[in-house]
Amino acid sequence: MVKFNKVGIPILTVAMSLGIMSVGNAQTMEKPTADNLQIEVAKTDNVISKNEVVKKFKELFPNKFDVLTTDDFYLSTGRYYPEDETVRYDLSFTKLVQGKELYGSATFKGDNLELESFHFEPVNKTDALFPAKITKEDAQKIAQEFIKKYSGSKQFHLDKSNNLYYYYYSNQLLTEPIQYYFSFIGTENNIEIADQRIEVVVLGNGDVVQYNQYQASGWKGSFEKAENLLSEKEVLSKIKENINLQLQYQVNYDFRTDKPDVQLVYAPVTQYSGVNAKNGLWYTNNGFKDNLPNNEKVERIVQQPLKPRHDSITVEDAKEIAKKLLTIDSEEIKLRFDSIEERTNYDGKAVISVNYSYEYGNSGYGTSIELDKQTGEIIQYHNLKNEVLRQLGQKPDDAKKLTSDEALVKALGYLKEWLPSSLHNYSKPISQPYSDEDSGVYNFTFPKIVNGIVVAGSDTSVGINFDGSLNSVNVNAPQIEEWPTTDGILSKEEAEKMFAASLSLKLQYVKENVSEETDHYSLVYNPVYNEKSSTSIDATSGEWTSMFGGREYPIVTDDTAEEELNYLIQNNILEIDESTFNADSPVTRGEALKVLLKSISYIYERDYPQQEESHQTFEDVGRDHQYYHIVERAVKMGILDTGNNKFMSSESITREELAVWYIRALGLEQAAKHRDAYQLKGIKDAEDVTYTGYVALADAIGILPSQNGLFNPKKAVTYSELAVSTIQLAHKVYENGNAYRYY
Repeated sequence: MVKFNKVGIPILTVAMSLGIMSVGNAQTMEKPTADNLQIEVAKTDNVISKNEVVKKFKELFPNKFDVLTTDDFYLSTGRYYPEDETVRYDLSFTKLVQGKELYGSATFKGDNLELESFHFEPVNKTDALFPAKITKEDAQKIAQEFIKKYSGSKQFHLDKSNNLYYYYYSNQLLTEPIQYYFSFIGTENNIEIADQRIEVVVLGNGDVVQYNQYQASGWKGSFEKAENLLSEKEVLSKIKENINLQLQYQVNYDFRTDKPDVQLVYAPVTQYSGVNAKNGLWYTNNGFKDNLPNNEKVERIVQQPLKPRHDSITVEDAKEIAKKLLTIDSEEIKLRFDSIEERTNYDGKAVISVNYSYEYGNSGYGTSIELDKQTGEIIQYHNLKNEVLRQLGQKPDDAKKLTSDEALVKALGYLKEWLPSSLHNYSKPISQPYSDEDSGVYNFTFPKIVNGIVVAGSDTSVGINFDGSLNSVNVNAPQIEEWPTTDGILSKEEAEKMFAASLSLKLQYVKENVSEETDHYSLVYNPVYNEKSSTSIDATSGEWTSMFGGREYPIVTDDTAEEELNYLIQNNILEIDESTFNADSPVTRGEALKVLLKSISYIYERDYPQQEESHQTFEDVGRDHQYYHIVERAVKMGILDTGNNKFMSSESITREELAVWYIRALGLEQAAKHRDAYQLKGIKDAEDVTYTGYVALADAIGILPSQNGLFNPKKAVTYSELAVSTIQLAHKVYENGNAYRYY
């Protein structure tokens, strides 16, 4: 989305919960709203000077940024949010130090210039690379001291359940610094406050490089007294009676391959987040309620396919469709089409994307609308009209607010008008809509149905403004070829017993409906299953699973490279079979190349829709080969020699071959080619070396050194040797500043 000079509004695609999680911590999540509007303060109102803010920054970080002068800082004009009129000041800085750029930023709020966020990139991060200078335990102490210093009298404690940072679908490069992530949650009377959180990131060298406060309403508010609470036993019984499990297809993504993985799960589909700890009322998305709404059954929107809007559309057709949706009846506002692009989206759908903006006065908004090229139907759309009109002082008429049921009728009508051809594959909502009072929007989710089963992770979401107009549409439709069978799965009754047995409660302070109109916090018991806030049971295996949970990695032992091997394994760089793994066994060429590339470059093992027909370099590594993408990326990076017809991925790699790959990865091949310029002094088996220059350089710079005077060029590389040498290579890549990031 384009930002103009006065205001900016991030357009958020909201995936409403389908019950894939038990919404036990729903109130801690960001509200599904696109109304995070920032308003710029007029310059005449900006009474805080740059010098004052810089002085405050230097006071907070004594001796840390002495190299920076006032001229190295830039202060943007103050800004605030409609729901929080505390003025914020954004300070950024940049300077070339020792040939490298030092840069960062900080946000201060209020007259006292309280630090709200901070980020900076150190010039040198060598000590933060693996093995890091400090441990996670050391980093936690640093983070806690930082919190004490900047949170003042406010009480925060470490949220141990939210301090695991995973590269779910990829891995961290060995050329990148180790970062320890910590989340702290605010407390009152030693009870957690759901919407008060601070996150801190500490580098492996001990530098705090990121600090963010997430505190609604600036920590104002009143809190219920923690007395005369309902017993946990009573609340547990109430929740157990209302466990509503649903058999679902759960779609998980591996973003390296862009291929979805589907599993059958039992997950709770509830109309509540918790129970009021004092009066027993249900805590729902729409406030506290005496009774829960009925659990909706899976019911198709239409029983038979409807006719598509079009047989196909052109770019001009797309422009006309966009005009119909986007035009605002106002002489003060100009609709401009910035660009129109034909492409294939990540769901494999041919689309036409129309980038547009509204201009008025000296301000504006911009975003895009995405249409199905075949049918002309909406794939993605967000209505900016209300935001634009608000800026011109034209507020929606609250007197015309629809009820939730009326809004649902509107949503179904818009679906039939703008997305008719696929509606027979979707169900009416099975959960209550989220009513966003601040934005004036009802948000509905229409889940996909396959074999009569709801698909979590494939749905169409629709936002309806309180006045009945269409606010947003987002179609999430991954292409799935095979769906798991229901044969022999766990019964619903068995799953219910597992959920009931694992149920526990977490007491928290929450604000009803997260409304900005009140700062009163109520005490709520939130259900937690299997000691996690988001979980489900695999219906096939009967094991607990979670879309957002951490993966358990095998731990190996080794006399020479235990720490290195386990780091590679736990960082998704090295994948092993724990039952057969031997650190002293030879590594194949395919596996060695995979470890090398994943250590120094992000690898996405998929074809992009826009790229040309895939190239095959080696006759024995075709498109369906497990190392195809690895090999082709290595060719582009200049690591592999393309003079041979075959790659021979299953053969063991020798130390000499690995030295060649390493030197090429460092960009030193031109130097290494001049073999006559090198003498392998001190290497007793020099006569066995074929690639003299490569071996000499690898030995000299220490990434693959000789041992006891022998290089053993023809010896097969072991997993231990590969782990140690790859980490040494990564350090050299970082030091040379020639890191490969994306391929």
